[in-house]
Amino acid sequence: MSEGSPPAPVPAGTPRTAGRSAVVVGGGLAGITAALALADAGVHVTLLEGRPRLGGLAFSFQRGELTVDNGQHVYLRCCTAYRWFLDRIEGAALAPLQDRLDVPVVDVAKPEGRRLGRLRRDPLPVPLHLGRSLAVYPHLSLAERAAVGRAALALKGLDLADPGLDTQDFGSWLAAHGQSARAVEALWDLVGVATLNAVAGDASLGLAAMVFKTGLLSDPGAADIGWAHVPLGELHDRLARKALDSAGVHTEVRTRVTSVSINENGTWSVQVPGERLETDAVVLAVPQREAHELLPPGALDAPGRLLEIGTAPILNVHVVYDRKVLARPFLAALGTPVQWVFDRTHASGLRMGQYLALSQSAAQDEIDTPVADLRARYLPELERLIPGTRAAEVTDFFVTRERTATFAPTPGVGRLRPGARTKAPGLYLAGAWTATGWPATMESAVRSGVSAADAALSALGRPRPRHLFEFEEAA
Repeated sequence: MSEGSPPAPVPAGTPRTAGRSAVVVGGGLAGITAALALADAGVHVTLLEGRPRLGGLAFSFQRGELTVDNGQHVYLRCCTAYRWFLDRIEGAALAPLQDRLDVPVVDVAKPEGRRLGRLRRDPLPVPLHLGRSLAVYPHLSLAERAAVGRAALALKGLDLADPGLDTQDFGSWLAAHGQSARAVEALWDLVGVATLNAVAGDASLGLAAMVFKTGLLSDPGAADIGWAHVPLGELHDRLARKALDSAGVHTEVRTRVTSVSINENGTWSVQVPGERLETDAVVLAVPQREAHELLPPGALDAPGRLLEIGTAPILNVHVVYDRKVLARPFLAALGTPVQWVFDRTHASGLRMGQYLALSQSAAQDEIDTPVADLRARYLPELERLIPGTRAAEVTDFFVTRERTATFAPTPGVGRLRPGARTKAPGLYLAGAWTATGWPATMESAVRSGVSAADAALSALGRPRPRHLFEFEEAA
């Protein structure tokens, strides 16, 4: 915490000052965003996080000399809220965007020399920006490419405000619009599994349509990919904490909130081990099950709905080789269990060899598989996929598992996701699982923090910091 920070919420019994205060529970991207937005508007903020670090489920840890991200996270140019967040913490230069969308797609089932295809855009208006790439995409037949174009136009015509979309699954919609199993595998799931953390048949049409309409059919550059060229902890912990300190936020880690309750005078009490804080507003920026445990009676009409929001896992396989085996920064794969491969050598601090991270979304079938079995499965697959690995020695192999990485984007999940406001005045919700309209992404987390802060500022009579909402104008 920074010296000279405003006193923020105070222990119970302490005389209150004229300043307005708030407690934010949870130090992931949603909580950090809410805390910064409130502090920027002049609110005295305390941020409480149970872990020893900030960043939520987008963090780093040490493994010997390696700095390892728990999972590979990317964002797109259309993620205007997360881009605002990067600017706010002065980290945008450390997570740059591609100049232009370019995704190498390797199909292992094809003969070597004919395996590589690319999804990339031209400097043309939507939908022509992807026309040439789709026309020559070698992983689909000519008829399948034409059918993809027709489905994309039908998708573009869907109304995202139609609640009926959330009751349908994306896979059935694709089949009804002439998409073959191969087209789903080689295009729709290639993008959708990575962004939704679900295959098309398990995903809400509403969320899938939002992803494809926003990312591929809104603006020519919307799907350009960005990712951190430094460890995630550098962004979401060190730089975020620096920004919080500069904003005057009082940050406490290793501090778990045990209860939240409203006082007779309309203020709030937040209980932590050995202390009770009094404050004017509380933002619960924690996972849905934890939020359910902390919600006071009557805060939501149907709090049990939070427990109906399922979760989906992500598995990351980390392989270190004794030499460079991959020349590209990343690639996507077909015809193999491998989904996406990223080069994490520079970001991890590895001095010799190359470090590859395999990001495996919708990993329900493998999330609990022993490391030895995963090694036996994935090393041969990498040899099929990347010829350079065949003569290389594996110097390290390990796995990270996030069993509840995201909420499950199943049909009907939309009606379960609450907004930022609760029925209890002064209590607000944030988190990628809340009703942002986005799937469980870093973008959704930041947007939820903005929504919670905006609602709290309105109730506290504080003006909205204009810079906070600039990303809405850019969207």
